[in-house]
Amino acid sequence: MTPGALRVVAGDELVRAWRPPDGFAKEFCVTCGSHLWSRDPDSGEVFSVRMGAFETDPDVRPSYRQFVDDAAPWEPVPDDGLERFGGSAWSSALPGTM
Repeated sequence: MTPGALRVVAGDELVRAWRPPDGFAKEFCVTCGSHLWSRDPDSGEVFSVRMGAFETDPDVRPSYRQFVDDAAPWEPVPDDGLERFGGSAWSSALPGTM
């Protein structure tokens, strides 16, 4: 995500963060608990916006599928030709490729 591209238009006071010791901060709505985005631990910039945070179609489509090893057995992973990762795409990628 381009730094500065995210703008909260209402409810900024309802956003809270939790940062695990070894990962990205996860920000969420304190009212409903929805995950909103994560922040890069080095720069503090918003890194990844959760699709459920959008009110309208952001005109973005998936480029890969991750955590397919943990997919629910009753919901098959679509056979759509996207690259698949058993776990995180980030931990599977070579440095500098994603």
